Amino acid sequence: MQLVFLLEQLVNGLVLGGYYLLIALGLSLIFSVGGVVNLAHGAFYALGAYVSVEIAKYVGFAPAVAISPVLVGLLGILFERFILKRFYTADPILGLLVTFGLAMVGEETIRIIWGAAPQPASMPALLKGPVIVGDFLFSKYRLLLLAVVAVVLVGIWYLLQKTSFGRVVRAGIQDPDMVAALGIRLQPYMTTIVVLGVGMAALGGALFAPIAVVHPAMGAEIITVAFVVVVIGGLGSFWGVVAAALLVGVVRGITIHFVPAAGEASMYVLMFLILMFRPRGLLGERMEKFE
Repeated sequence: MQLVFLLEQLVNGLVLGGYYLLIALGLSLIFSVGGVVNLAHGAFYALGAYVSVEIAKYVGFAPAVAISPVLVGLLGILFERFILKRFYTADPILGLLVTFGLAMVGEETIRIIWGAAPQPASMPALLKGPVIVGDFLFSKYRLLLLAVVAVVLVGIWYLLQKTSFGRVVRAGIQDPDMVAALGIRLQPYMTTIVVLGVGMAALGGALFAPIAVVHPAMGAEIITVAFVVVVIGGLGSFWGVVAAALLVGVVRGITIHFVPAAGEASMYVLMFLILMFRPRGLLGERMEKFE
């Protein structure tokens, strides 16, 4: 019985980690290639949740979850072209301040359009209820979330590791001067990375809307956790962020179950302990700034 209980908590933690991963991985990719700390990333996550809830009123849950990341991703093109690209070669603090301001604008815009009250979000009746295998009892919807996150993770890994697009992006992270010398412009690749990152954040908002509270400040809440995950995993490391997200999710999930008051503190303690021994994070690498 105790083993089943631990298994349930482990799966809960993995779901929570997958939730963090969708936001943190996009944040890490944007920083790795562009050198900009995007504090507005949480606003795109919140917008993904709100757009999904709104679209679901007309076409249903599944189409809304598919459409929302696409629409918010297209918004990411405007974000990269007219705002983000101005700060690739600027002092990093400038990009930090501008994206912080944009995050505040995004949050207030959501309040103006949808109001300050939380928005109700429901899941399909088919996905309600538990999956029961022997003594194991777990939510159908949470298991589906875990599967979707795994598919997205494999897709992003394949794109970055097995395609010509990924080879250019990885070369741009490691040595942008060499890429420029070969006559390859990183700008179109950066636009694609921003669209992917923003789209993943919006997907996280859309998927977790039915089991989270959809409210204007939800982006500000998740961005802190996303930064903790990126720092623990190591800047510029794909698998570092993956490992850190799952680790933070499991540690936080188990801590919340046994000591609810310490759930928030557990991830900061974990970050402190890891950085004491691994200042660059679990799998952090040295990187050159995007030019």
